[in-house]
Amino acid sequence: MDTLTPRTAAPARRPRATLWTLRFLLTGHLVAVLAQPVLAGRYLTGDVDAMKAHGLIGSLMALVAMVLIAGALAYVVGGRGRLWVLPVMVLLFLAEGFQIGMGYSRQLHLHVPLGVAIVVAAVLLAAWVWTPSAARPRGAR
Repeated sequence: MDTLTPRTAAPARRPRATLWTLRFLLTGHLVAVLAQPVLAGRYLTGDVDAMKAHGLIGSLMALVAMVLIAGALAYVVGGRGRLWVLPVMVLLFLAEGFQIGMGYSRQLHLHVPLGVAIVVAAVLLAAWVWTPSAARPRGAR
């Protein structure tokens, strides 16, 4: 090889497909999460059928949270994404499972504040996943 030819470094592995998957999943999750207080509010204004939709979407969110864990695992392991994402998704799954239980048992003193915390977490995660920080590989600054 010629010593005058510059060597190019191999491109660093970074989350691409896994990041787009996580973006899609977290944005869809955010839409479902934001629908929950709207449906609860509609129920409180007299739309009894809104509670059925609230319960159905809430129950389906446990499935969505499991898929989010798989997406986060792919992002962390396959895409060399941020490590903190995986435990946060597991905590979100556990919080949503507890939230479902508190809702069906009518424990509103726990259901409402936990719902607010889940909404805040979903908004922050969905906002973060669209930042340039989410696209950088682990260890890069």
